[in-house]
Amino acid sequence: MDARFTDEQDEIRRALRELLHKRCGTEGVRAAVDRAEGYDPGLWTALGEQLGLPGLALPEQYGGAGCTRTEVALAAEELGRALAPTPFLATAVLAAPLLLALGTDAQRAELLPRIADGGLTAALAVPGTRLGTALALTGPPGADWAGGGRAGGVQARRAADRWRLYGEADQVLDGHRAGLLLVPAHTGGYARSRVLLFLVAGDAAGVVRTRRTGLDATRSQGRVQLRDVQAELLGSDEDTDVRDALAGLGDLVAAVLAAEAVGAADRALERTVEYVKQREQFGRAIGSFQAVKHRLADVYVAVRAARSAAYYAAWATTHGEPVGGLALAQALEALRTAAGEGIQLHGGIGFTWEHEAHLYFKRAAGDELLFGPGHRLRAHAAEAAGLFAGQEVAV
Repeated sequence: MDARFTDEQDEIRRALRELLHKRCGTEGVRAAVDRAEGYDPGLWTALGEQLGLPGLALPEQYGGAGCTRTEVALAAEELGRALAPTPFLATAVLAAPLLLALGTDAQRAELLPRIADGGLTAALAVPGTRLGTALALTGPPGADWAGGGRAGGVQARRAADRWRLYGEADQVLDGHRAGLLLVPAHTGGYARSRVLLFLVAGDAAGVVRTRRTGLDATRSQGRVQLRDVQAELLGSDEDTDVRDALAGLGDLVAAVLAAEAVGAADRALERTVEYVKQREQFGRAIGSFQAVKHRLADVYVAVRAARSAAYYAAWATTHGEPVGGLALAQALEALRTAAGEGIQLHGGIGFTWEHEAHLYFKRAAGDELLFGPGHRLRAHAAEAAGLFAGQEVAV
């Protein structure tokens, strides 16, 4: 493994950081999350047209840049630094790889170029709080996360050569505004129950969507209700169960999220260091006190270690080494620590909801609710590796 970045990778980071600095400051973030979309469409258009961000990892034949997962992780790190509310995670990281892996030639040719240029956003409508389990980050891929039996999740039935869906998916990332929904649904009844993935237009008849108020306002979520909605099967093989495909996607998602969390943690630390250099107590800057230096040094070490783990995870996803979950656990812990210390060291102003330090803390807590928490990420990784199989653990 060569840990050095290429000139192209450095340029991606530089260009993205400059654009986000101009378009996505703290006030810009707060204004964007108050919009109906949950993000700034103008910023998303700029990211697509100027930098090709939505199609960064898509093949060139579909209008993408053909970059590796490392470039995607580096871009996510910069988005995390700014806490930029965009459809990048839902569209480019969750939905696009599934379309590329499972879609027919016609489906890929129709949908992927529109995603690559930023004209189409997409969302993966996994029911409830089961996204981490569906991606095999906190549980085995065979777990019944899609909702089984006659109730729960989304059900699919075939009628006259067409698929119809009914059910509900809650807490769907960008689900309230995405132009395309990828919906995992149960079919086959009890005798031959399996999960298939379907394509549903966001404005299709029978689709009812409501934006939810989430802990992390920079990750907009929506409730998606499907009331006898016409859908198109993703791919052509009805015997294919998509749970393995989703589980295979999980490591990439974790690596990207880890890089994003590292970017947020690094920026939270930077802002705290800037503040303690300015705030004075007893006639001197509080940053000069040894106790404050020690606390910030601990945060610095945690962020650096998490960055190393995130970069390695991004590289390892292309080499068959599933370490994304562990990197994500470490990065979320670093972000929570950096944000928590930032709130503490900002004093009274840091405890007000209006201060930006809370945005970083909510990002850490929100990601743990969606994809974690850290102890479950580590526990599942240990179980998958057989770390404690057949061994006695001293108490």
